[in-house]
Amino acid sequence: MTTTETLYCYNHPTRETSLRCNNCNRPICASCAVRTPTGYRCKECVRKQEKIFDTSEWYDYLVGFIVASVLSGIAAFLVTLVGGIGFIGWFLIAAGAPTAGVAIAEGVRAVTGKRRSKSLFITVAVGVVVGALPVILFQALALQFFGIIFQVIYLILATPVVYTRLSGIQLFR
Repeated sequence: MTTTETLYCYNHPTRETSLRCNNCNRPICASCAVRTPTGYRCKECVRKQEKIFDTSEWYDYLVGFIVASVLSGIAAFLVTLVGGIGFIGWFLIAAGAPTAGVAIAEGVRAVTGKRRSKSLFITVAVGVVVGALPVILFQALALQFFGIIFQVIYLILATPVVYTRLSGIQLFR
């Protein structure tokens, strides 16, 4: 007959558990366990693993933001020109905005040396929005409501494309 010792969570000493972190082998309760593709891990081991993939430098945030803003400003200006075409402009913007998002993401990737960080991806996405703001403000002052709608469509389509392209999120495999 085997005897099993009662395990208690290392973070919550009053909680009995049968789980262990598959990395450091510490006992963890269900609220401390993080499910990964390789099994359950404690939050500290998950944070250590995430830090390995955070390779961006401090200047990547500044450079990525500036490049995204400039390229987004150019794309927003082009959206203004395409919006003047008329009905066909809607289709051109729907096709062109994701393409602009890919171009912005690849431009940022080129200047940051393919370094990665979740906060870098968010900073670049904010740069896309900030780059389009001058064009949106100009159109608001000129009372061009369809121009503003075109800019909003551009931002709704391009910003997620930039984020997913940089972060490597794959929607379809």
